[in-house]
Amino acid sequence: MKIKVQPMGEYQTNCYIATIDGKDFIIDPGLGATKWVMENVTNPVAILNTHGHFDHVWSNAELQEKLNIPLYTPIGDVMLLSGSGWRPDLPPSKPDVEVQPNQEFDFDGVKVKFRHFPGHSEGNSTIEIGDAMFSGDFIFERSIGRTDFPYSSPDDMRASLKRFKELDYDKTIYPGHGGTSTIKQEQQYADYWIANL
Repeated sequence: MKIKVQPMGEYQTNCYIATIDGKDFIIDPGLGATKWVMENVTNPVAILNTHGHFDHVWSNAELQEKLNIPLYTPIGDVMLLSGSGWRPDLPPSKPDVEVQPNQEFDFDGVKVKFRHFPGHSEGNSTIEIGDAMFSGDFIFERSIGRTDFPYSSPDDMRASLKRFKELDYDKTIYPGHGGTSTIKQEQQYADYWIANL
């Protein structure tokens, strides 16, 4: 698998293009992502959202229209795509697929697993493709997503971290902001965050 990344917008939100078996998956297309995505895909098959915050979904609708491919968004965050208390100018988008918690999809042999880890937002999920986990704003390198936003929940984040700590495999983590890490590395800090939320 080849992974391209470009930080987008004022919050430097990572937009990813994951290419596996000749298929391009666009993950979290934020503010201004359309031009970069269009220049870097050859066979786009889907747009995938880890969650619904504006800096991760800004270019959803534009890319849906230009590429004529489906948008997958966790069902708990669909409401955030059509309105934003932070950015009322957010271009609204509508998912073609409202992803159920922990749902897995098969794109002609390429497995895409959404793993529900609420806390930062109600629908917040990681997306696993091959040996990669795209963690959105759930887990960063030595940090976790904020829980002081509307629809955030420290209790949900604690429960999610406990489940994350129990994962019995390792993958490279590609977060929504900043650099990469691994599941095993970040599991070392889970107890700290659970105790300090």
